[in-house]
Amino acid sequence: MPSLFVSHGAPFTLDHPQWLGALFDWGRSLPKPRAIVVVSAHWEQAPVAMSGAAAGTPLYYDFSGFHPRYKTLPYATPDATDLARRLNGLLGPTPVHEFARRGLDHGAFIPLMAMYPAADVPVVQLSMPSLDPGALLALGARLRPLREEGVLVLGSGFMTHSFAVFRRPELTAATTAFDAWAVDALARGDADALIDYRRKAPGADVAHPTADHFVPLLATVGAADDPGSAISAIDRMVMGNSTRSLQLT
Repeated sequence: MPSLFVSHGAPFTLDHPQWLGALFDWGRSLPKPRAIVVVSAHWEQAPVAMSGAAAGTPLYYDFSGFHPRYKTLPYATPDATDLARRLNGLLGPTPVHEFARRGLDHGAFIPLMAMYPAADVPVVQLSMPSLDPGALLALGARLRPLREEGVLVLGSGFMTHSFAVFRRPELTAATTAFDAWAVDALARGDADALIDYRRKAPGADVAHPTADHFVPLLATVGAADDPGSAISAIDRMVMGNSTRSLQLT
């Protein structure tokens, strides 16, 4: 399996046919994964922890301000205890704590609802042990063997995550510049530049006021055999932000 980075949307993107279609077609273009491991922008927990692996663990609706119906959406995935056991072996020797009652958050379940709407693939979500890009790169590297076992490794964030552009459209120049810089760094397989994005990327303070939506990309890069293999599965600017989503081998 490849490793993926997806720019996940807010709950209302589930009503957007173009967004749904792009993610669904992407999922269909891949071999069906045996299981999926997600590292989402919306869970920081140290040391690294995992979501509940039991079948049908209720989703974690970690959002507000949207129509109440979005908090009734089901996504009951199959039992993932085998995957959880494998993750413990990879990430040990200290056992990885399982938050048994914490289901997938919206950074995980929203893109997966679009890519795998049948909810027939076991999924475990891992926390980000910190927001340090190097730590996420190292976490991805530890997950790399899973890909040979048919497990999809998915980093979920947003290529640019700026609310300021909603109020000041002229700032789109900064998010566009950041996106172009990231594409170039990925094409060169320059993980060191990606780690040092705060100093090296143009528009970084606008594109990512906080690190949480960028660093899952480092997990994706770390899980890849070839950091320079990135291809863009989705490449659109929406409301001044880049929704670029990537596939690496």
